[in-house]
Amino acid sequence: MIAFKLAYRNLVGAGLRTWLNVLVLSISFVVIIWHKGFLDGWNLQARHDMINWEIGGGQYWHPEYDPYDPFTIIDSHGALPEKLQADVDSGLATPILISQATMYPDGRMISVLLKGIDPGQQVIKLPADQLAVAGDEIPVLIGTRLASNSKLKINDLVTVRWRDANGAFDATEVKIVGIFKTNVPTVDQGQLWLPLNRLQNMLRMPDEATIVIAQKDRHALADISGWHFQSLDFLLKDFNQMLKSKQVGGSILYIVLLALAMLAIFDTQVLSIFRRQKEIGTQIALGMTRWQVVRLFTLEGAMHGVLAAIAGAIYGIPLLSVQAIYGLAMPMATDDYGLTISERIFPVYSAGLVGATTLIVLITVTIVSFIPTRKITKMNPTDAIRGKIQ
Repeated sequence: MIAFKLAYRNLVGAGLRTWLNVLVLSISFVVIIWHKGFLDGWNLQARHDMINWEIGGGQYWHPEYDPYDPFTIIDSHGALPEKLQADVDSGLATPILISQATMYPDGRMISVLLKGIDPGQQVIKLPADQLAVAGDEIPVLIGTRLASNSKLKINDLVTVRWRDANGAFDATEVKIVGIFKTNVPTVDQGQLWLPLNRLQNMLRMPDEATIVIAQKDRHALADISGWHFQSLDFLLKDFNQMLKSKQVGGSILYIVLLALAMLAIFDTQVLSIFRRQKEIGTQIALGMTRWQVVRLFTLEGAMHGVLAAIAGAIYGIPLLSVQAIYGLAMPMATDDYGLTISERIFPVYSAGLVGATTLIVLITVTIVSFIPTRKITKMNPTDAIRGKIQ
């Protein structure tokens, strides 16, 4: 307890030098926690949106289907196995039929995917109920991104050309009956959503589908009669890898911030030992062992971290709390990035994040404070008192 009091008095007595070190270190605290919280919040929001809008509880894929190979789409369709059809009939899954097509808005040509979905489905958040309209015109649902790129509005008619199961080309006009907004670009960009039965008739593929989306929160799902089940881990793999790359970039920022703060503390310790030679010699001469003096100086350096944590909490908690409540607005350009990013990202600051960051910084500060103090063990008390330290 006496050592803590003495170390604190020495720090306060150092004046501005101490508080500059504390300020730099506290900024490192706050920035690291903010950046990690931002990435964690983005991760939770993106996973939530992708599950609700596109993935559900996982997907069953036709054996020929590969979303990264457009040539497989022609042959990746088939009738559903009996067990899978039973899940569809009970509302536990919804089938999607996918086909390539070309759209001609105002004479321009845009490659799109036709996706058929049951208007009555409740598995994903897509507002497919808007497709449940009567009439001879084929209703189509599009996202805001495609609507912006193609300059289409509700009630507009647009010509679409496709290729059916026999390889024959056909074309017709479809009517835009709804425009939805989503944070998931893979549900929006270049995609026309049609009623499943209408698309099956257009493609001459009765009762067939390309994928089947299972209801979320279902467990222990597996392949069914050749239809491969893709889990959430597999379907979110690309996003997780992208997020890991962002975390690596963030780690570089953490290292730079900590390096600046640690350099300041290291220099402060070296200067303090040089300027306090007589004090060190006197302490040793009065009976303190060299390692007790080393512990005292190390404690002084480590207390920079404690004071920085307190200072960071004073201005960091209100600042980060406001961002956690109101979120961080993202620029409009993020819609074109092809990433699942909401208009506002709400950072998540868990107790584990704050605790781990604080612990890592305190350990690092203690180690950096100890390194220059080892010189004290080689001091001669008489020379130190006379100011002749080597």
